[in-house]
Amino acid sequence: MPFPDRLIEGYEAFRDGRLRIEQDRYQELADAGQSPEVMVIGCCDSRVSPEVIFDARPGELFVVRNVANLVPPYSPDGTYHGVSAALEFAVQALRVKHIVVLGHAHCGGVRAFAEEAVPLSPGDFIGRWMSLMGPVAQRVDRAGLSHAEYLERMEQASIAQSLENLMTFPCVSILVERGRLALHGAYFGVAKGELSVRDPETGAFRPAGA
Repeated sequence: MPFPDRLIEGYEAFRDGRLRIEQDRYQELADAGQSPEVMVIGCCDSRVSPEVIFDARPGELFVVRNVANLVPPYSPDGTYHGVSAALEFAVQALRVKHIVVLGHAHCGGVRAFAEEAVPLSPGDFIGRWMSLMGPVAQRVDRAGLSHAEYLERMEQASIAQSLENLMTFPCVSILVERGRLALHGAYFGVAKGELSVRDPETGAFRPAGA
């Protein structure tokens, strides 16, 4: 099959519009390299693009995306770790000042875990990855909640778990303790486009900018 026409059309719109406006910015980034202050760990869900949600310019956000915006705990076991590699680069090389774990409503990965979905392939890569949600399930009391409420609690609790897992990385915990790096949780409501930010003291999510 040929390269998707929609992507060609999108590129042409970008080339004739935004690129012309920001050509100097792109040239600067090419010459000097990137120096974003914010890393966003988000979900690969097509409805939740950090660059769109935060109206970011080129070079402003260092983004890593995976199923359900999960951060595994520090585990230097010699195997492959995509999220950990991106985290290491962001903190050690780019020296970002903020890390935002961006979760969202209607997350397919969280739903698959909560509903114990049938594996999509013999490898069950999603199931293995979502097993990271195990500690989250233990901290969410399902009693009295509708299924939709339970999923939302799980989505938000997974953000808290990822923030805790970030602190298991020495390169992160040391900088946080020294006040040179801050960790944040955020939750995006897909239907209405509403962003909530996690209060680090209470764990509650409150509307951004409120």
